[in-house]
Amino acid sequence: MHEHERARGQLFAIDVELELNLPQKDDLSATVDYVEVIERIRAVNESGSFSLIETLAQAIAEKILRDLPRVQRIRVRVRKLHPPLPPDVTLGAVAAEVICDRSRLY
Repeated sequence: MHEHERARGQLFAIDVELELNLPQKDDLSATVDYVEVIERIRAVNESGSFSLIETLAQAIAEKILRDLPRVQRIRVRVRKLHPPLPPDVTLGAVAAEVICDRSRLY
């Protein structure tokens, strides 16, 4: 992230896809509550400053895998909305995506 972006602030969209074992019953306690996922994303986002959207995506993936044992695999996509570009370039977002599973935790 460039210094002028850091000073002005940035708007991001974060997409998360989770792979988990099929619950044995139709009950929230048998799966992953999306509120818990959102809490992990918020915690990572508020934990410090990230220079790269790739690093932010990786930190989110690792936090969710560590904290939520039902998640077997995760895909995290961080999109920087309306990135600062020259006036003659129109681009709605730039993105970075990571895919991790439990075997990649260290």
